[in-house]
Amino acid sequence: MNDRMDKIVALCKRRGFIFQSSEIYGGLNGFWDYGPLGVELKRNVKDAWWKDMITNHDEYLVPPGAPQTFSMVGLDCSLIMHPQVWKCSGHYDLFHDQMADCRETKKRYRFDHLSGRWAEHKGKRVFITTDKDADEGYAHVRKRALQFFGLREKEADQVVFGTGPHGGLAAQLGKASPVAHTPTEPVEKLLDIWEADCLANVLAPDAEAVGTLTEPREFNLMFKTTIGALAGDEGTAFLRPETAQGMFVNFKNVLDTQRVRVPFGIAQAGKSFRNEITPRNFTFRSREFEQMEMEFFCHPDQSYEWYKYWRDRRYAWYTNLGLSKEKLILRDHAKDELSHYSVGTADVEYAFPFLEDGKYGELEGIAHRGDFDLRSHMEGKLVKNEKGHLVVELDANGKPKYQGSGRDLTYFDDQTRERYTPHVIEPAAGADRATLAFLCEAYHEDSQPDDTGALQERVVMKLHPKLAPVKAAVFPLVKKIGMPEFALELYREIKAAGIPCVYDQQAAIGKRYRRQDEIGTPFCFTVDGQSIDDKTVTLRDRDTLEQRRIPASNVVEEIAARLKG
Repeated sequence: MNDRMDKIVALCKRRGFIFQSSEIYGGLNGFWDYGPLGVELKRNVKDAWWKDMITNHDEYLVPPGAPQTFSMVGLDCSLIMHPQVWKCSGHYDLFHDQMADCRETKKRYRFDHLSGRWAEHKGKRVFITTDKDADEGYAHVRKRALQFFGLREKEADQVVFGTGPHGGLAAQLGKASPVAHTPTEPVEKLLDIWEADCLANVLAPDAEAVGTLTEPREFNLMFKTTIGALAGDEGTAFLRPETAQGMFVNFKNVLDTQRVRVPFGIAQAGKSFRNEITPRNFTFRSREFEQMEMEFFCHPDQSYEWYKYWRDRRYAWYTNLGLSKEKLILRDHAKDELSHYSVGTADVEYAFPFLEDGKYGELEGIAHRGDFDLRSHMEGKLVKNEKGHLVVELDANGKPKYQGSGRDLTYFDDQTRERYTPHVIEPAAGADRATLAFLCEAYHEDSQPDDTGALQERVVMKLHPKLAPVKAAVFPLVKKIGMPEFALELYREIKAAGIPCVYDQQAAIGKRYRRQDEIGTPFCFTVDGQSIDDKTVTLRDRDTLEQRRIPASNVVEEIAARLKG
């Protein structure tokens, strides 16, 4: 991670946004605890999502020809579902990453995260790998090359770095020397050039000897668990790797119990679990995380218009809450990226500080899933045949590999008398990734005068007021002549209105302002001698630093108006 990201991580620990899970025991990689401020921030992110999806869901213009209003409902589904759910959805067979182990260091790597460069010295050639991001990876490869060849820094120009000709590792080993250039040029993905039986010439990221890396093998990302006292396959279940399937299997229940008509959506936010081989980049890739997903069921003929509607609307949600358009992109997937069931997918991606310039990390995917999911849970696991059609996958005996529920998950329109399997549009967002993006966007440094007039460095979190964990702070200027009593009365009035607020009377007023700036509090109210006389207080804005006096009786109304805007 770069310097800016290091500062953000340090602030999250120092001010109680995010802690390493089980830290007093050395921590557990891929798991994180949200502190007093972090839990409020993430709750605000989820609440903003829920209001956009459920509470205020139809305030936007709908696609041409679609009903002017549509229903949105919520669910809270179990973390553990029937194992057959994951077999029919494809997760049981397809939810894998490739991993490799180092026999020397006993470390495990996700194979597609390994990259590197060829390095040659006096006829000896080795492919030096790294599992670090590009910026760190270049330096790591150079340092490891010097160590491997036993050279000092001043002898670095004796090492030739390069990619070699195309054709994989075998071709590069047998035909030509690497093309000379510096290791600061992009590293190559080992997965892209790897060939069987060529790992003998690869140096693992932390190994001293070559050839210690095992060949890649599939690793299922679902966490296994056991239900009750049963042992063996009959008791095996899985923690859900996504929240989506709970909404699909409850499609009929929602239809039968709620007054909804297609088009309508089902949304939920909750925990998911993926046994990532190499979790990384703070909370960006974790083993336990929260998702905010919605399944929108619509008529097949209108599905593409609804896909564009949700794609554009979800991008706007992030910009409306403060993410810069210069750091946010809406990227449509190329055909070779699409899942086998997907008609179209777009990702909302953000330029996180831990990524190299020009690179983006996914915040949310908006997928046109067609009728894949409902059909799978009716008929059994679906695959594409040679004609590109979805058909039930058969086993060696010509029977369905995994049986569906056999339940009717079609929709009957009692007005048009048409029966069909709805198509589904799925906006799937990560609550943790969104929270991290808002933290990264909010982090600013500047210089402001302190109480003596001298410039002092200031860290300020410019969180959108709707997301800020604390909305207001109340300060008595000094602890005398009735100021604390007046300030406490105002503090209690703000709290009684349901607005998160803190009271602070310790230290100089400038220092108290800076404490609130660092946690993102947008509004501070100071009680001074004039307040006792005319019942006014000073409102100080976090971002503009503007200070103006307002009646104390108007404080709650002022905060509410600013939060609504």
